[in-house]
Amino acid sequence: MKKIGIVGGIAWQSTVEYYRSICQLSQARFAALGGTGPADMPEFCIESVNIRQSQSRRGVAGDEASWARFDAYFQAALQRLQASGADFAVIASNTPHNRYEAITRGLQMPVLSLFEVVAQACSREGVSRLLILGTEPTMSLPAFPAVLQRHGIQSQVPNDTADRALVHRLIEDLQAGRDEGASAQLHDLVRRNFAGEPGERPVVALACTELPLAFPAFADAGLFEVGGVLYVNTTALHARAAFDCAAA
Repeated sequence: MKKIGIVGGIAWQSTVEYYRSICQLSQARFAALGGTGPADMPEFCIESVNIRQSQSRRGVAGDEASWARFDAYFQAALQRLQASGADFAVIASNTPHNRYEAITRGLQMPVLSLFEVVAQACSREGVSRLLILGTEPTMSLPAFPAVLQRHGIQSQVPNDTADRALVHRLIEDLQAGRDEGASAQLHDLVRRNFAGEPGERPVVALACTELPLAFPAFADAGLFEVGGVLYVNTTALHARAAFDCAAA
């Protein structure tokens, strides 16, 4: 199996989910092939960055130069993974993928685009409209909507400032291990913000790798339905893509 590089720490909880998911998929594959003894596992190298430092380096929408320090921070982490011998890498967070082109420029090692993986999965499911919930960069920058548009998928974000603030608070709560009522609050928020045709099933991207933690029963489901809402688990989809790449 190929060696996987992971840029993690943004936040550490999602890094754990990536590692757990990939290892469980590897173990299941080994058992299905009739293997005995210790399972065949991919090698890993993890560069766990400082989430506080990464957030302090964020730029502002519309000002390309303001993102230079952010881009350099993540490109340096990927360069260290490349130097470690990783065959490919994933960034275990949605937010840096808003700067995917700049962060991966010049690397020899492939980096799996989370946004592309999610867009492909939604396209296969026949999704035509998607509500994006995530950090402020993910909800305000054009990168994710542009990838979705290439797959024929329209995107929306909450317009109400109070609802956007609620998404940020839920992310912080989940990072701190506080998940009481998070799923119900997300469900209500989706109902308020998904703008579709009458009777259209709401589809929402949990586009921060901590948001799926609000639904622990669906930790390994790329797409799952609760109360008539189809949720897109970006963590599970990206981890599965990493496993598939390692096993190919």
